[in-house]
Amino acid sequence: MTIPSLDPDAAARVASFGVIPPMRQRGLDAVRHAVDATPHPEDMPAMAGVEDRTVPGPAGAIPLRIYRPAEDDQAPVVVYFHGGGMVMGSNRAFEPLARALAAASGATIVSVDYRLAPEAPAPAQFDDAYAATAWVADNADTLRVDAHRLAVAGDSAGGSLAAAVALAARDRGGPAIFCQVLMYPGLDRDMTCASMRLLTDAPMLNRDDIDYMHELADRGVTTTPDAYRFPALATDLTALPPAIVVTAGCDPIRDWGDRYAGRLREAGVQTTQTRYPGAYHGFLMRSDATARGRLAIAETGALLRAKFAHPLHF
Repeated sequence: MTIPSLDPDAAARVASFGVIPPMRQRGLDAVRHAVDATPHPEDMPAMAGVEDRTVPGPAGAIPLRIYRPAEDDQAPVVVYFHGGGMVMGSNRAFEPLARALAAASGATIVSVDYRLAPEAPAPAQFDDAYAATAWVADNADTLRVDAHRLAVAGDSAGGSLAAAVALAARDRGGPAIFCQVLMYPGLDRDMTCASMRLLTDAPMLNRDDIDYMHELADRGVTTTPDAYRFPALATDLTALPPAIVVTAGCDPIRDWGDRYAGRLREAGVQTTQTRYPGAYHGFLMRSDATARGRLAIAETGALLRAKFAHPLHF
């Protein structure tokens, strides 16, 4: 099997970073600092309003950042969970993606700063994600959003959280999830899949970095693995909300998203799946940097707009 090549602009962006030492060599603190210190683009989409607030969580307050692309008292709402392997990332670091998704979809985006491992072992991340989603649903009037058009979305580790929240909401009888958007989601722990073997040394995310983040995320965990931690473990995917699944051609975990999308379709869930060839893992964190990233945000946002404009009531 041929190793896929990056798009020219994606390759140029990777080259601009120079040689990046492995995550385990740099250490978690340094990696976190690098992610959070990355400058924002100067031309991020303008918002009608941006608000920070905290809401009650299972272990204390959960910080939220709310992006409103327009003044609308009944806007659809997307609860968004950032990437970072469950061990890094923040609302600040992923603001470019949250703003881009708000602008493209026309929805109010509620970005969730869930607790990180290893300081807060799993299932802390899922618990915060579910609690934040339930809070948004329960407080839709205060937030001036439409609780009947509440979607969940996430990239990488955040995509796993979005899928887990959709599963739990079905299992627990709410909150009602309108749609799930899973962007190159970290749904699995299968390290033998074809994409993992083919792209061991992939740019931006390689096998050793994945192993290192897994080691950190597993530290201190005392619970048995379940579908809310690894959604690929779910045996029943029926009666889940419609899904938009985005994967990247040069991503070692692309098979995790592709397989989950296939299982959703087989379970009767309306699923739109798009693989962006020539793109690396994390390419939507700065979607402005590549043509494929700009296209992916535009297409994902357009799909959300269509779903919000034409809801299915059955």
